[in-house]
Amino acid sequence: MDLDLTKDVYPSRMDTDPQWLPRQDPVVYSEWSSESPIRKEQVEFYQKNGYLFLESFFAEEELQGYQEEARRLQESSRGLKADEIIREPGGDEVRSIFAVHRSQPVFRELSQHPRLLAIIEFLLGSSVYIHQSRINYKPGFTGKEFYWHSDFETWHVEDGMPRMRALSCSIALEDNYAFNGPLMVLPGSQHIFVPCIGQTPDDHYKESLRKQQYGVPDHKSLTEMVKRFGIDTPVGPAGSILLFDCNIMHGSNSNITPYPRSNIFMVYNSVENKVVQPYSGQNPRPEFIATRQGI
Repeated sequence: MDLDLTKDVYPSRMDTDPQWLPRQDPVVYSEWSSESPIRKEQVEFYQKNGYLFLESFFAEEELQGYQEEARRLQESSRGLKADEIIREPGGDEVRSIFAVHRSQPVFRELSQHPRLLAIIEFLLGSSVYIHQSRINYKPGFTGKEFYWHSDFETWHVEDGMPRMRALSCSIALEDNYAFNGPLMVLPGSQHIFVPCIGQTPDDHYKESLRKQQYGVPDHKSLTEMVKRFGIDTPVGPAGSILLFDCNIMHGSNSNITPYPRSNIFMVYNSVENKVVQPYSGQNPRPEFIATRQGI
């Protein structure tokens, strides 16, 4: 696909009154066949709804190694000061640890899992690379919310991701229930790009990773989208995975239950969609947040 990457086809954070823009890119980049790694109805569901939930994708013995490594990292990070370690807003509890596919062999191997890669490369229609990886920790009683947003809006404006040819994979490390702060999505919202209001401050990532204030939809747009699309809450046992399109609107509530909800989060981008200079005109975010292959 030959594209003029200097042209911003998804402008955002420029106007005070956002105008919704239709998606100009496919959702699924491959044609289904009997050789495809997922069923035809699953492809059609992803195309329509922008996500796919695969229950118990990883067996218990395989998942156990990921759980143990995630707990070890959480404990070893409590007293450390490093850019990759993000704290909860207003506290010192570990919220996220970034770039785990680079720093931890266990998660590097996981990011290249053949069965997982086959599905992702089918949906994106090309070879892929990791744009971002992290572990999100949402402990019982104190785990904070992640406000509604489209990942692509931030990756486009702040990282320079040209087009919507990326997806996220969330691997549940504990059982996800409807009540312990699971991810919520607006099914079908991937077909619309909602520009956000307010120019991005310099080094915005330092605050946005704790609590995002820019790059979130205005209340009017969000209300209209919920009325149009509704809200789905894909939940299931530990070891399940959620694949979701880069532009789908999503978020999660705080966790005030005793049940923790942690996940391994990996963003896959097409090698044909490598990031360029940020469309905001500002300096790009650091490598631990956004891999800048080819720059």
